[in-house]
Order: sequence, then structure tokens, then C-alpha cells
Amino acid sequence: MRATTVLIAALGLAIAGNVTAATADPVIKKQLDALKLKYEVDSDGDYKIVMDVGDGRTQLAYVRSSTETYGTNQVREIWSPGYKGTTEVLPERVANRLLEYSNGVKLGGWVKQKSYAVFVVKIPTSAGAAELSDAINAAVKSADEIEQEFTGKKDEL
Repeated sequence: MRATTVLIAALGLAIAGNVTAATADPVIKKQLDALKLKYEVDSDGDYKIVMDVGDGRTQLAYVRSSTETYGTNQVREIWSPGYKGTTEVLPERVANRLLEYSNGVKLGGWVKQKSYAVFVVKIPTSAGAAELSDAINAAVKSADEIEQEFTGKKDEL
């Protein structure tokens, strides 16, 4: 698999998680199995998926097992990296483009994780398999579009 080992390490360090592979969310496993998606569970307990996005391209995505709460809302994040910079400061043109892109999407938005720009979709933890599938597809489509925009034909993420 492409340069995913470095990416996994970088993203793993970027977010602290208290979930281990042994405590990966079984609800997500059941939903991914129902969707017939192939996955691995990483050391954080997150589900790592490599999606075929067409034209011989693939896109990495993570379905996080840990969840976040704000008031009465509990959400799960789906991540897909779309840009890797050479430093932890994103170039101005990249950051501005990501903001513009986020304005036009219906699900998710761009976040910075160290030297990566990651498209993140947040869904309720009560979401079913269909909603999870939509969120994964939205994340990988958006991330792959930006990756192509900034790298041309490269397919590293």
C-alpha cells in the first residue's frame, strides 16, 4: 500500500485516542461488513479503508471508533487525507482553496492535522450503514479531488 504507514503514524499522533484495536467499535464493524467494505483495524481501534475511486485511483479513509460529544450530540468522524505538505504550515493558496472547497460541500469540511489536510465528515453515532456509506463516499470523493488538484496524477493518499 502506498505511503500509508507514515500517514497512519502522523494521523495517529495528531489525535489522541483512548481506544485500542481490541476496543474497536463493534457497531462500525457490523456496518462495514454489511456494506461489504474491506478494512483493517489500526492500533487506535479505527477502521482503515482503501476505497477504489475509479480511473485506477484509490483513496484512504478512516472511520474513527472513538466518538465526540457536544451537548446532547454524539458524533463519529470519518477522515480522508487529501493533501500532504512539506511542513506543518500549509501554504496560503492551499489553505484558501480548502476553505473555498469546504464552503461548497454538503457533508464535512477540511481540517489540518500536522502537515496533512484531512477531509472530515461527522455523523451521529446513531447513524446506520447507509449514512455511514454516504459519509465515507463524501470524504473519499472530496479528498481525492483535492489530491488530484494539487498533485495532478499522483495517487499517494
